[in-house]
Amino acid sequence: MLLQGELKDLTRNPLEGVIVQLVDDGNMFEWEVSIFGPPDTIYVGGYFKTRLEFPESYPFEPPKMKFLEPIFHPNVYPTGEICISILHPPGADDQSGELPEERWSPAQRVRTIVLSVISLLNEPNISSPADVEASVSYRKWKEGTSNEYIDRITTAIEKSKILAITDGVDIPTTVEEYCIMPEEEDENDISMDDYDDDVEFQSDDDSDEDNEDFLTDDEDAPEGPDSGNE
Repeated sequence: MLLQGELKDLTRNPLEGVIVQLVDDGNMFEWEVSIFGPPDTIYVGGYFKTRLEFPESYPFEPPKMKFLEPIFHPNVYPTGEICISILHPPGADDQSGELPEERWSPAQRVRTIVLSVISLLNEPNISSPADVEASVSYRKWKEGTSNEYIDRITTAIEKSKILAITDGVDIPTTVEEYCIMPEEEDENDISMDDYDDDVEFQSDDDSDEDNEDFLTDDEDAPEGPDSGNE
């Protein structure tokens, strides 16, 4: 199953600042994606939980993604649903002006969705906002005429810290904590994943039987220094 493979990939090769898990182990179509606010951004120190809901037609149709707690952002509806081109159905849309290559395609994956959302946090698209109030507030903050936007983001961050404590999660706040450092591999370490599932391992009993077949009598045995031959 495609989603199972994607989850396995994100578990083995995780994204920086992201925790991915199933909401229910028995339901592969509903994921919980927790995003930490990247260092050196206004979201640093934040712990933002989102929900990804996949249609049965995935990957031919995009999933829906929403923040579970309110977040003030131009591209997030008050309901928490994220409005981003990559999550819009495939094909052209004259009303939005989005190009087909900007919208969903079956080649997209969860990894690209999450990376797009992280990028959107710090660089919102205010040309076509989902939350007009947040868009206006963001513009005023960038112009230096109002601090409402940054104040509301700060409030959301502080609330998220309480949730992180409840979940037993440590929030990374520095680049060193946020970034995933590659682990040094031990050449002597052999993972069972390195073997093909079709390979049949020989038991000790089978090995002994083969040795008995090979050494059927004394004359078949290899000669050694103590074999009695001069």
